[in-house]
Amino acid sequence: MRNLQLSFNQTQKVRLEKALERLESLSSKSNPNSCVTVGDTIPVYEDGILKGHGTSDQKGELAATVCGVVERINKLIYVRALRARYKPETGDIVIGRVIEVVPKRWKLEINFTQDAILMLSSMNLPDGIQRRRTAVDELNMRSIFTENDLVCAEVRSSQGDGSLQLQARNQKYGKLERGQLLTVDPYLVKRRKQHFHHLEEYGIDLIIGCNGYIWIGEHVEARDKMVVDQGSNSEQPIAKCDKNSMDLDEQDGTYTPREARENICRIANAIRVLSRLGFNVTVEVILETVNLSNSLNLDIHDMLGSEFYVLVAESEAERRSLSKRKR
Repeated sequence: MRNLQLSFNQTQKVRLEKALERLESLSSKSNPNSCVTVGDTIPVYEDGILKGHGTSDQKGELAATVCGVVERINKLIYVRALRARYKPETGDIVIGRVIEVVPKRWKLEINFTQDAILMLSSMNLPDGIQRRRTAVDELNMRSIFTENDLVCAEVRSSQGDGSLQLQARNQKYGKLERGQLLTVDPYLVKRRKQHFHHLEEYGIDLIIGCNGYIWIGEHVEARDKMVVDQGSNSEQPIAKCDKNSMDLDEQDGTYTPREARENICRIANAIRVLSRLGFNVTVEVILETVNLSNSLNLDIHDMLGSEFYVLVAESEAERRSLSKRKR
């Protein structure tokens, strides 16, 4: 749990400590000897093991050199450090911010030790046609992404010097607009088969980046730009007639309804609460937290109050207890 800068009364402190103790006991029962500190002995159940990161041989015993969780893959034993920086793997879904536009590539900040590279040749062009990139495409790079734009992409490869190559060859990747970006500790995000989520009930798109960047935005259909252009041209006379009656934001497609903005803020506050409590950020837990706030008829700003933190901790302890009983 992160250090909560909140004012809890005595009753709330007791309830929160009780919920956290219950969560700790559930995790320790399900996976004993999983959490270690520096110098702790790691139990070994077979011969011929391979010592991985965070382990050391001390007087014939395997000891931990970092604080974290013991992971076992066949004969390999290593310690996954908590609160560590993001370590990218091929296929990771990441969110980054463009910091520089250079010839044939964009440089993105993705919460890593080095900036990632998105090549023009690895980018899905606006027209959606697969073709060779030309000098004209290179001149028009700023019409695709410019500085401070948020971009969703996939890790393509990692070079020997530690630099990362990204790719965005699908319509689901690209520029992110009309939403809110949150940053959580990368260790709270687990790699899963699906990191893109459409919350139909709220009309919101949720992208949980493996690098700890989370995007919450208004739902946008992935459509071919050429189809959109054809449709807009056919309705051009009608648009001219109603031009004076439309809001400027609605004309350029940047208008977000109030209900969508409220849903974005509510989901964002749910993620903030989970992050500060140190809970894993998954779409299931996020939705449970949002539904809890709705069932209590809480205003959006009240979700950041001390009472809601206690309720979320108690709810998570109850959820994990029920899931363990079902097993």
